Amino acid sequence: MTWQPSRRNFLKASAAAAGAGMLAACGSGTTTQPATQSSKAQTVPPKTTQPSRSGDNILRVVAPSGFADSAARSEAGLSRLHHAGFAVTNQQAAFRRYQRFAGTDSERIADFQDVATGRVATPKVLMGLRGGYGAVRILPHIDFANLGARMRERGTLFFGFSDLCAVQLALLAKGNMASFAGPMVYSEFGKPAPSTYTMESFIRGATNAANTVSVYNVQRRSVNAEGTFWGGNLSVLASLAGSPYMPDIQGGILFLEDVGEQPYRIERMLQTLHLAGILSKQQAVVLGDFRMGTIRDVYDSSYDFSAVVNNISRIAKVPVLTGFPFGHITNKATFPLGAHAKITGESNGGYSVTFSGYPTLNAAGLMLDTLLPPPVPAYQPVNIVEDPMQE
Repeated sequence: MTWQPSRRNFLKASAAAAGAGMLAACGSGTTTQPATQSSKAQTVPPKTTQPSRSGDNILRVVAPSGFADSAARSEAGLSRLHHAGFAVTNQQAAFRRYQRFAGTDSERIADFQDVATGRVATPKVLMGLRGGYGAVRILPHIDFANLGARMRERGTLFFGFSDLCAVQLALLAKGNMASFAGPMVYSEFGKPAPSTYTMESFIRGATNAANTVSVYNVQRRSVNAEGTFWGGNLSVLASLAGSPYMPDIQGGILFLEDVGEQPYRIERMLQTLHLAGILSKQQAVVLGDFRMGTIRDVYDSSYDFSAVVNNISRIAKVPVLTGFPFGHITNKATFPLGAHAKITGESNGGYSVTFSGYPTLNAAGLMLDTLLPPPVPAYQPVNIVEDPMQE
């Protein structure tokens, strides 16, 4: 696919894909920030995939958090989704920049509010650009009740993680709508070589009405639980504790992940959730990847992540499971947040989580196999001729 470096072509292509109202991204919401952007949208595909008659291939990019620092990587992500059969709209969100954010507050609000008000048609897919910081700033300006109602009627799938889970949590709390922990435009689809595991899991998790994720050899005892599977990034959840944007889930299964934190900081945030009464309401807590930061002090030598897990399980009096394949890592599972899940302990020391009751994509109307990297060729023996000049 050839990409045109013309802003005029970009705006024309975006308008054709998203409708006349899509380019008025600053038209809703309230902000104290000026509307000027510090960098311009650069490129888009000259031909946009046309929406199917049912609209089941319309994907709207949303960018409530940090800006994408590589236009080429944004282009790669948009192109990969385009070739998979999605009619990608609101593409300019991938190229916006204001301060550290992917656009002004009003622009980032409009990514969601234009859907909530009906200004643009409700897409089949909402997909985050990337994480960072900024989503919490726009929560009070989004009508989550209307947004959730439109998404339920349409059967919309909303993919994201990291900072985007602030919007996902608010959508669950105030809009009664599930979303998906899954890959994003810039973070995964924009990689030069996306993970095969991540792409396969995305296809499987988004197209099957029931999906199971298995974890092996991590538990000393069998755990069985059933309930609403919800959560996201620990730092974001801790920041929302006590706010109306934190879901009140009784008897649920809480999922958590984070990155770059020391063990004591992880425990402090878990203590925040415990003191807020959130952990004790759950049947179980499932931990994804918690890749530690490089900062260490003298206290960390005798206090590690395992100590945190054991202490939190003891004080909250709920089982804590580890090793779930999600977080700021290369190989990510795709699974719903806010849907029903059943945890089953396995004889091999692991566990499986089976999800159900969430919207899905119609794979027949897409070309999702194009998302998979080409297969690695089988090993072929090579006759090596020794170089006489090589010492």
